[in-house]
This record gives sequence, structure tokens and C-alpha cells, in this order.
Amino acid sequence: MKNLILPVLFLLLFVSCQNKEPDTNKKINFPSHNYTYVNLDTTSLKYKETVYVPVYSDIYHLDGTKRFLLTTTVSVRNISLKDSAYVLKAVYNDSYGKQLRSFVTKSILLKPLESIEYVIEDAEDKGGAGASFILEWGGSRYSNQLLIQSVMIGTTGQQGISFTAKGEVIKRTTKP
Repeated sequence: MKNLILPVLFLLLFVSCQNKEPDTNKKINFPSHNYTYVNLDTTSLKYKETVYVPVYSDIYHLDGTKRFLLTTTVSVRNISLKDSAYVLKAVYNDSYGKQLRSFVTKSILLKPLESIEYVIEDAEDKGGAGASFILEWGGSRYSNQLLIQSVMIGTTGQQGISFTAKGEVIKRTTKP
């Protein structure tokens, strides 16, 4: 019996000390990734906006040569109580305006009070401090219907930082 206890204890110690790394290749399914895709003739939309959203994949700190990497969430909220909206385009660009990622492959329906988000992970280090999101959306009539914001957050050691930015309309099209 004594001969069996030592190997069992060693095995338990070995198994309990194993480093259980999270599977970083596994895509996290955020609640708002359950998009409602629709076939939409965008020419039928009476109102369209293109919105520029400032995002920061990193900011400079210390002497300006060190980068503090950030996770960015772009939140798109339909704040109408009765009208739906359609997200037509969502593109992430770097500080030089070069497209890094496109998030919309088909029009997304946003029902009243519905929201979706897009996440740029902190490991993404190509966007820079001047990165941006260009979001195009449309609806049946003019209104201040969408609230589009970015939230940046980062932690290193005991240092943490978070801040927000609001999207600005850079193009507006209306049809009678």
C-alpha cells in the first residue's frame, strides 16, 4: 500500500500543476453577435449616414516611445422606440486610413432599442492611436436614430485606463 501512495501523490501533484492556458483560437460568442442579416436593396432607403468613429488600438505613454495596447468596443445602438435601422458597412482602418478589417458582409437589421458591438482585441497592434471605424447605416426616415460610440480599455500590471469617443457624421444622404 505504501508503494502505491507515493506514485499517486506524485501524479496528483503533476496534474494540479499543469498550466491550463485558455484556447485563444476559440471565438467568443458575444450576445450581440447574433445579428439579424437581411437582403436589402439599399437604394430603397430614404436616409443614409456615414459615421466616423475614432478608436485607439493603443496610446503612447512614458516618453512617447512606449505603446499601451487597448481593447476597443464599438457600440452601435438604435435609440428609436419605433423605427428599425440597417447597418450597411463597418470598416476598421489604421492611422493612415488603410482598411484593416471589414465587419459587415450583409446588411444587418437593428430593431428599435437593439444594439450590436464590434470588438478590436488588445493584441491588434496595427491600428495605432489614429485608428478609426467607418460605419454606414440607413433607415426609412431622417432621425438621430443611432448612437455610435467607442469604448477603449487597457490594463498592464496595476495600471488601467479607459475612455470613450463618440462617432461623428461625415456624410448624409436623404431622398424625398
